[in-house]
Amino acid sequence: MDYYGFYTGKIFDAYKYLGCQLTGDKAVFTVFAPAARRISLIGEFNNWTETPMNQIYNGQFWQAELDGIKDGMLYKYKIYKSDGSVMDHCDPYGYGMELRPQSASVVRDLHSYRFHDEKWMKKRTDCKNSPLNIYEMHLGSWRQNKEDENGWYTYAETADMLIPYLKEYGYNYVEVLPVSEHPSDESWGYQGTGYYSPTSRYGTMNDLKYFIDQCHQNEIGVILDFVPVHFAVDDYALSNFDGTQLYEYPNCDIGYSSWGSKNFNHSRGEVQSFLQSNANYWLAEYHFDGLRMDAINNIIYWQGEPQRGINVNATEFLKNMNRHIKQTYPSVILAAEDSSSYVGVTKKVEEGGLGFDYKWDMGWMNDTLEYFRTDPLYRGRDYHKLTFSMQYYYDEHFLLPLSHDEVVHGKATITQKMHGEYEDKFPQARALYLYMMAHPGKKLNFMGTELGMFREWDEKRELDWDILKFPLHDAFHHYMKELNTVYLEHPELSAMDFNRTGFKWLDCHQEEKVIYAFERTDGKEKVIAVFNFSGEDIAGYELPVGEETELTQKNRPTTVNGLSKGKETQKSLHLLIASDADRFGGTTSYKKGQCWEIKEGKAVLDLPAFSGKLLTIKSSVVKAQN
Repeated sequence: MDYYGFYTGKIFDAYKYLGCQLTGDKAVFTVFAPAARRISLIGEFNNWTETPMNQIYNGQFWQAELDGIKDGMLYKYKIYKSDGSVMDHCDPYGYGMELRPQSASVVRDLHSYRFHDEKWMKKRTDCKNSPLNIYEMHLGSWRQNKEDENGWYTYAETADMLIPYLKEYGYNYVEVLPVSEHPSDESWGYQGTGYYSPTSRYGTMNDLKYFIDQCHQNEIGVILDFVPVHFAVDDYALSNFDGTQLYEYPNCDIGYSSWGSKNFNHSRGEVQSFLQSNANYWLAEYHFDGLRMDAINNIIYWQGEPQRGINVNATEFLKNMNRHIKQTYPSVILAAEDSSSYVGVTKKVEEGGLGFDYKWDMGWMNDTLEYFRTDPLYRGRDYHKLTFSMQYYYDEHFLLPLSHDEVVHGKATITQKMHGEYEDKFPQARALYLYMMAHPGKKLNFMGTELGMFREWDEKRELDWDILKFPLHDAFHHYMKELNTVYLEHPELSAMDFNRTGFKWLDCHQEEKVIYAFERTDGKEKVIAVFNFSGEDIAGYELPVGEETELTQKNRPTTVNGLSKGKETQKSLHLLIASDADRFGGTTSYKKGQCWEIKEGKAVLDLPAFSGKLLTIKSSVVKAQN
């Protein structure tokens, strides 16, 4: 190992040297604990008696080499601390851990699985110019296994059920909540103890690799929720590891987060090497296609509070990590969950930014959901909550999130948030999701939103699959399938997400009628989105398309004996999807191939209450009239 690089926060491969390195039936155990008085290795292989570890290098690393070590064996480090206390710790770099409440590390052969995803890995991109439709999920509560006491399926079992579902529903990426080992189910993985250990709740390391491999073979990318900000306080893990604050801040004012966990001390090179090696580990060894990094504003600002100032060392850590990852894996997606107004989150590090590919657009999420909570009588007053996003949109590369955070803790689900009674919520939810898919930016929806769930997410219960027996929910989930498919199949909705010419307002001053219309293009074709978010039907709305009847270049009409001859191109709007269609639970019956003629740059449409339409422009050649 490059020890100098380790201490200065420059290396990304610390996991290849620290922890348990297994070769055949021989293993080398190495742990970094500079303040320890002595350390013993205990485990199944020595009947939990103490095997002394030797100090190596500069005395801050401890090592033991043993024969007869096999994959699956349990072990811990017994650390004798300077204050005279003794604590058994799991391995910070351990590749596996026991299921809670047990806490031993598990010997794993890191290279025992062979991937078969070469085709995917070669063509993988960061989706800047292509659709990115993410299904965010918690592995333990999507579906539950009645034969397991905790209700869990393994990673492998979930893959076999999930992949056909994602393909059917039109999602091309899945994002999993943190899979690093964690002691409390209720933390959803956000307060970890085993950063290099896939949680044993759902099986083994190889089960997780199978999950990712199978997704790739089915053209589905996999993003990991990565937590570089804070860790669990459990004393068998990173907390007070060698008798000192090795991983956390020594100052209690900044040592603890608002979640009661401990903040990583990003100013220490050893901590930087630990975290960035961990990020690299998931990408290199598991073939994850991206990292969604949690609570980035808590890295940018001390305790996440701008008034406390920028944490310079922490932001430099982010820059160095992101730059290295993008240089090593250009096609990997780096997304920041950042609610701050810090400038340059998605700029390249070389240009002064933090180096992320995407930033969650929390402003869009908050404004949009607040708008749809509002009584339609007052939406004219709040009209520009929905136009505001495009005033700042090109400042960053945004991803539109309707995530797990929006469907828990008394916030109500997305469908439940819609104003009105039960029946009123569905047309608004359908219109909301069409608006989301048409708006510039990549997409993320948490599991269950596609069912129109009314019950908030609970990590101990599976989704309410049985609600599909109710007509409105059944129609809603069919709508979501078709809407997602339209998004994936029309590059106009994604190819120029971050190019100003890819979006144009057609009508954004209808405060009284609460109508919005805009155009999306990929530079070749155009798609038009039009919405009526009021509670009143609007008949005969003149949509300003701006597409005149055009004459074909080769067949311009000529006049012979007073008669016009030749051809002209007539343009019309053709329906891609309508949120108010009766087959989706709406009130309008549309004909197959429904279209509206464009005359003098306008098309006349009826817009039912709480509805949206997605339309494409098509041309037809007709004979010129006299």
